[in-house]
Amino acid sequence: MEKLPASSLEAITCPACGLLCDDITIARDAAGLLKVSKNGCTKSIHFFERAAQNATPTIAGKQATLEDAVKRAAELLNHANQPLFAGLGTEVQGMRSVLSLADKAGATLDHMNNYSSLRNTLVVQNSGWQVTTLTEVRNRVDLLLVVGTDIVSHNPRFFERNVWNKESMFGQDTGSREVVYLGGQNIDTEAGISPKGKKPTVLPCDLARLPEVIATLNAIVSGKKLVVSEVAGIKLADLENLAEKLKAAKYSVVTWVTSDLSFNHAELTVQGITELVIKLNAKTRSSGIPLGGFEGDYSVNQASTWTSGYPTRNRFARKHPEYDPYQLSSEKILANGEADALLWISSFNPDKTPPTTNIPTIVIGHANMQTKADVFIPIGTPGIDHKGTMFRIDSSVSLPLSQLRNTELLGLKLPSLSEVIAAIEAAL
Repeated sequence: MEKLPASSLEAITCPACGLLCDDITIARDAAGLLKVSKNGCTKSIHFFERAAQNATPTIAGKQATLEDAVKRAAELLNHANQPLFAGLGTEVQGMRSVLSLADKAGATLDHMNNYSSLRNTLVVQNSGWQVTTLTEVRNRVDLLLVVGTDIVSHNPRFFERNVWNKESMFGQDTGSREVVYLGGQNIDTEAGISPKGKKPTVLPCDLARLPEVIATLNAIVSGKKLVVSEVAGIKLADLENLAEKLKAAKYSVVTWVTSDLSFNHAELTVQGITELVIKLNAKTRSSGIPLGGFEGDYSVNQASTWTSGYPTRNRFARKHPEYDPYQLSSEKILANGEADALLWISSFNPDKTPPTTNIPTIVIGHANMQTKADVFIPIGTPGIDHKGTMFRIDSSVSLPLSQLRNTELLGLKLPSLSEVIAAIEAAL
């Protein structure tokens, strides 16, 4: 592999969250160590500056060659009748190779984030929605309604890049934009303060009561008269004022993060949010935008959908793709003893380790991962050790990931997930 010279690398895409910020500058020294020098956030710094520590596969906890580890992984899958491929922390090329192996092995697929992202998927499948892109938010929004989240704990640079951006395509004074936080308690609203010092409106409530608040806001926007003075501790007059602002806005955007909506049947609240957007579009312009996204979840589900016709929580056991968002969850499959081998993938994050189980487990993961799996194969990180492609949180833009370092210069040799999966498939 050609050596990578020490330099400053510009316009790098960061896969640490769903925004995929593509303006990162990385300083790389002669040894291949990386440092974020411009436009970084806490997540990007942690992602890029983490040094790889291990490149040695293991079998039953003992060091092994890559060839032997691949051979043993193939043997475990060959003996499995109901293999489960879970975790799936990867990007587009990695997921395409996983789908090929799943088809050959008759495996079930479930991404580690489906417990929350399913709340969005169910709404799209049930009723559809009207959502926008980050570019449209950046250039058009005049009122941002943030539901049940602070956003920045998931997407640290969202306000910097998409709300308080210095310029917009149509000459809008972005500093005059208005931000309203609805729901949640004691959330960090500092990012919602405009560059002019204008503070956001904050209407807090317990998240568990957010469903009735969204239902009430929908009723008000629909012109219904209510005979209560407050809902979930929020004054009815404040909700009525919010409804009037939404109807008067030229381009309002309503946003949420599904992983923060941790209450039963949260998909119905997401549907309530999307119905609010539909009602507003009768007389003005409004859009939704789901935020969050991590561990490649959007890229994985995009690749799965265009390949099999379904997002993950699909399976190939009958030689054709099947989809069941409830029965094919990895938690349920493992709890019911419905899998006889687990292949766990986490190429971005060493902390995302597989669940404890008594079935044979193969882990293909970040070089710093600590695991007692039957087979562990450390791999390179997409966007650092090898190139790749990812989809942004708005699902409309794909961005390239770069190779930033040569792990051989660090005394390591880390293959990509695609290379490992292809080798396992060839050995089946």
